[in-house]
Amino acid sequence: MADIIKRLPSLPSERALKVISGRWKAVILYHLFDGPRRLSQLRRLVPAISQKVLIQQLREMEEHGLVHREIFREVPPRVEYSATALGQSLEPVLLALCEWGQRHAQELGEFDQVGDCIIRPRQGA
Repeated sequence: MADIIKRLPSLPSERALKVISGRWKAVILYHLFDGPRRLSQLRRLVPAISQKVLIQQLREMEEHGLVHREIFREVPPRVEYSATALGQSLEPVLLALCEWGQRHAQELGEFDQVGDCIIRPRQGA
């Protein structure tokens, strides 16, 4: 863990951006907010991502304490990924980023070129 801390910037906003940076991290976290998922489930939910990149992004998020990987000792072995409490705490942040991205596109007259926000507040959350 100390090695990770050394690699992260000391400025809090820069540190936060470094931890969540990556094209797919927000999308992966979104799917983990609803509960544990197996690698194959995540692969189906995010079809545009390669398996190599998916595993790489999951490992980085696990390293930074956002994702927990649980290995079930069965035959065949089963692995599930879930968002940790720290990872779950990013849900309002990711929603705010999505909304800001839409506002930015609207201000630049490009609103028709952006998609809808993927992250939505869950009912009862």
